[in-house]
Amino acid sequence: MNAGGFRIRQNFSATIHKTIITYLGIYRNRLYAILNMSKSIYGTEYKKVVVNLRKARLESGLKQEDVAQKLDKPQSYISKIERGERRIDVVELKAFARLYKKPLDYFV
Repeated sequence: MNAGGFRIRQNFSATIHKTIITYLGIYRNRLYAILNMSKSIYGTEYKKVVVNLRKARLESGLKQEDVAQKLDKPQSYISKIERGERRIDVVELKAFARLYKKPLDYFV
């Protein structure tokens, strides 16, 4: 059996089996390697947008809950954006800019 380029024996002890399952996952009865990835899936340019979004919110004196309520979104939506786990489009960015009273180019 091959997982992530590594050959794995199919006959292994229970201890080794637990270790392998901890570092590898199972999907449809096949082992796969869990890659060490950061939570943010976007580049440095987008990271600047995220940092500026959070900075603008703090400068406005608003909590994530306040922003979420004004945008009619859940608080987790704001949190995921600020952590870089959710990407926003230009229309959403425009709503944030209006709320924070900042020009669009402040964020980019």
